[in-house]
Amino acid sequence: MRHSTVLIVGAGPAGLAMGGRLRRMGIPFEMLEQSEQIAHAWQQHYDRLHLHTIKEFSALPHQPFPADFPRYIPRRKLVGYYENYAREMRLEPHFGEEVVHVRREGQHWRIATRRGTEFEAQGVVVCTGFNRVVNRPKYAGESEFGGKVLHSREYKNPQPFLGQKVLVVGMGNTGAEIALDLYEQGVEATLSVRGPVNIVPRDFNGRPTQQTAKLLNKLPTSIGDWIGVQVQKLAIGDLTPYGIQRPDLPPAKQLRVKGKTPVIDIGTVAQIKAGKIAVKPGIDRYTPKGVRFADGSSDSFDAVILATGYHSRVQDFVEQAEGLLNEHGHPASSIAPPSHPQLYFLGFDAYSTGILESIYKESARIAADIYRWAGNDP
Repeated sequence: MRHSTVLIVGAGPAGLAMGGRLRRMGIPFEMLEQSEQIAHAWQQHYDRLHLHTIKEFSALPHQPFPADFPRYIPRRKLVGYYENYAREMRLEPHFGEEVVHVRREGQHWRIATRRGTEFEAQGVVVCTGFNRVVNRPKYAGESEFGGKVLHSREYKNPQPFLGQKVLVVGMGNTGAEIALDLYEQGVEATLSVRGPVNIVPRDFNGRPTQQTAKLLNKLPTSIGDWIGVQVQKLAIGDLTPYGIQRPDLPPAKQLRVKGKTPVIDIGTVAQIKAGKIAVKPGIDRYTPKGVRFADGSSDSFDAVILATGYHSRVQDFVEQAEGLLNEHGHPASSIAPPSHPQLYFLGFDAYSTGILESIYKESARIAADIYRWAGNDP
């Protein structure tokens, strides 16, 4: 049994931010990471990925990005930054320790890992993120399909798909970018879009949309939402003729109400309009050579990439967590209610700002709360 004041679960951006703040405050902690590396998800993402949020709002606490980093940071530079942050902050996770149970026992939390290691801590900060469990839908006929089916988590680059026809299922940020990545390398790509999609440009008139959104958030929501729709109409236009409907809710309201992030367009829309990336409706079933769609049409494909997202599923390992979740199945608050004293969730708030900016802000709030009960006076 190992003992610590605080146990941090996860060594991604949220876990690193939490560790950095506690290190600076002199509060003892241990950090568990189920993989064998810092920021495992970012290490594994597809090659061309860049942050869609600007660097000014995406850094970890106490360590801004280097001045020579581009505004939209590429994955490899970001991974290097995270690894350096861990070194600078002396963050040394226990790697290969997948947490399987977090249980309140008396005045402490008892944490068990799949390896059989046990920890006891006064407080626990869960930093396992939105993307913990792959959402992999099953469609009828998959066993008959002669091509390859993979989740977007397995996609790295277009190289394995050269000379093939590929269907990308789902037009979130990942699906839209993978389709563009494939097209730009000469792969024939089609997007399967099941329902309406809110799309906004990454930049508008030379200004990052994230900055514009922050300004609009200061206005009454009705005015901010109206302006957001006008920008969307000017920058994106009507995509109905191309098979993509716009939701009834404006982008910002959809994020607030449904917790669904709009697609940040970096060029996919232009290729759809140019007829270079085809759009089809949702899948009905697989066929031996391809897919039949919900409108009855069929097409042949060599591979299907499921860009269908993830589940956070903290209830899989946190005892009695169901009451802590919002309507989207994610932790409702960074600081749990009195029923779960000194339990925290970091990296699950993407409803009002970018996830990395949220991690920066919420980690400060959590750290202040820990500082109080740890016997100090902030």
